[in-house]
Amino acid sequence: MDLSPIFAPFKHLKKYVEGMQDWPELSCLNEMIILQRLHIVSGSGKEICFVPPMIGSNHTEKKYEPTVYLTGQVQTRVKSWHDFFNALVWQIFPRAKSALNQIHYQNQLIESLNKIKHRSALRDAATHFDESGVIVVSSEKTLIQLLKKFEWKQLFWHERQAVMTSMRFFVFGHGLYEKALNPYIGMTGKGVIIDVDDIFLKQDVSKQLQSIDQMLASFLLASLSSSADLTPIPLLGYPDWTKENTYEAYYENKKYFRDRH
Repeated sequence: MDLSPIFAPFKHLKKYVEGMQDWPELSCLNEMIILQRLHIVSGSGKEICFVPPMIGSNHTEKKYEPTVYLTGQVQTRVKSWHDFFNALVWQIFPRAKSALNQIHYQNQLIESLNKIKHRSALRDAATHFDESGVIVVSSEKTLIQLLKKFEWKQLFWHERQAVMTSMRFFVFGHGLYEKALNPYIGMTGKGVIIDVDDIFLKQDVSKQLQSIDQMLASFLLASLSSSADLTPIPLLGYPDWTKENTYEAYYENKKYFRDRH
């Protein structure tokens, strides 16, 4: 696995997978949880374990989140980057993943009881964040305002040094991690923005991830209501996350760095 800056949250997991000659079996993914002495639970408090996909008409996509919620069993395909990254995200953001599972289960139950055929705006938002989420932390309110106003060139180019010093992106979505294996112009995340202080930014990454996980879980359960609560993030704008963005002209691509409408 290429540990480019985008994959930095996985750095401490590298030792568990770097010696593998083939795709890890599900037993290996489950053993990683034990070796790290992690307590990872579903939205109902069931211990998480990775199991093979269930086959049959009774195990549709609609059953995925309820199964996780009620049993802790996360159906995981071997030899799938998508599912592999999902398993890793459970290990670095366990509280936030549990919160998303709780949101899905509770709202899916409401939809079922009221015979609502369409997913709620909240469940759509939870899915978007689960697949493409990015956590933006910054100690500088001016940088956050530039991001919210879609002032991408001002943010990433003219304030480049300040961004590298006082702003961090942490990818959450396992779908985004899969795309980052072959990054392309157009990669866009769904951002949650968190204010932090300078002390936070001086902590090691493991402590940052633990704090972010707690804050993110609280936001998802208390404040997320629709995809409008998520800010579009042109991921490859972050300084040095691609070689191309070392040139000013890179940020003049309006198809990627779009103006706010």
